[in-house]
Amino acid sequence: MKKLPLHVKIIIGLVLGIIWAFISSALGWNQFTIDWIDPFGQIFIRLLKFIAVPLVLFSIIDGVSGLNDTSKLGRMGAKTLGLYIISTVTAITVGLLIVNFVAPGSHIDEAQRMKNRISYELWVQATPGVEVKDGKNFLNDPAYADLVMEMSNGQELAAQQQTVEEKVALAKKQKEVPPLQFVVDMVPENIILSISDNKLMLQVIFFAIFFGITLAVVPNEKGASVKNFISSINEVFLRMVDTIMTAAPFFVFALLAGVVAKMADSPAEVFQIFRGLGSYTITVLIGLCVMLFVFYPLVTSTFIKKISYKKFFKILSPAQFLAFSTSSSAATLPVTMECVEDGMGVSKNVSSFVLPIGATVNMDGTSLYLAIATVFLAQLHFVDLSLSQQLVIVLTATMGSIGTAAVPGASLVMLIIIIQTVGLNPAWIAIIFPVDRILDMTRTVANITGDATVATLIASSEGELRAED
Repeated sequence: MKKLPLHVKIIIGLVLGIIWAFISSALGWNQFTIDWIDPFGQIFIRLLKFIAVPLVLFSIIDGVSGLNDTSKLGRMGAKTLGLYIISTVTAITVGLLIVNFVAPGSHIDEAQRMKNRISYELWVQATPGVEVKDGKNFLNDPAYADLVMEMSNGQELAAQQQTVEEKVALAKKQKEVPPLQFVVDMVPENIILSISDNKLMLQVIFFAIFFGITLAVVPNEKGASVKNFISSINEVFLRMVDTIMTAAPFFVFALLAGVVAKMADSPAEVFQIFRGLGSYTITVLIGLCVMLFVFYPLVTSTFIKKISYKKFFKILSPAQFLAFSTSSSAATLPVTMECVEDGMGVSKNVSSFVLPIGATVNMDGTSLYLAIATVFLAQLHFVDLSLSQQLVIVLTATMGSIGTAAVPGASLVMLIIIIQTVGLNPAWIAIIFPVDRILDMTRTVANITGDATVATLIASSEGELRAED
């Protein structure tokens, strides 16, 4: 086992965790798994998260302060933002193409879809300012009179769910903020408060860049001691990451065992969850696989000849499997930085600048998921979204991936905003709740892979990529 690569050990831990969860649910040991095994997985996430913020802070300061040409930072920032927008738009476009081709919503039982449609039209009728988008009207069709009566007498339980109402309220609040509020929110009022809150990572990044630029222009005889101090602290945190990763396979086992154990009390219930939403789940996974196994490695190997398709995955696999386990780009950030620097050959100046920003604002996998989820929910209710409405999805999801990065539960909040933008019922998000956790794990893999790809491309364009393997 000691001779096995880290990513292989993590895969073994991941598989064993899932197997254990199914065995424990079959034997009625779920509570034992949740009480005595899952806590170690939560400890793992906490360890990575508490390292993430100081590592970002000191890595960015260390990288930026080492730049001889500070104008290079502005050029690198423009490239970073441009490439992140391109990758996000690409992911959304891939999602829309696949969901329209596969049409997962049409594979659901047609009688249930018609009930959904009647329910949708009743909601439109009761909601001021909302119109049926595709011109269909089944409420006045005599053939569906009995069904309309049945649906009008009973209300959708999903709309009554407290979780949905909370997300809708949060989305409404998010839509009301000024368009440049996210820029204002990047500037910290109190850096100590920002460092203590993982959701304020953008403020930490802003402070670190500002501090690093200032330190770079300070005369060397006065700034050298500060630079050495920061570089030493950064090295300590990197060593902490190495130490934690030696136990990663066990932690991943505990994390996956807890995740599956919490989903259902028996293997049959887990399969039941996925059977009802199987077409939707498969469609999202196909889209994510296109980004992971086609787009990212193809782009990287095209522009950087020394990184082959096989090498691309060999380098990033530890971070990818960790992202799948933790469902958190921020928690995976220390490992992503290590993979990109040691494996891809990206300089610390680039990785410490590009990757923290990507972990905060770049959400390729999430954006793809948002596009597919919106169209799927529309198809499920016999609603045909026009081309212009789908272009609205592209625009809203792209802007939202930056503007709502610091919002808790950002993906579901963004989904509600997009659904409302195209005139659909936000309560529908309750339909896809059961499989959101497992898809969240998968789309986080796409998120961090997109970050690593952009960092590698920028390093290559800036001459900051090691020539040797």
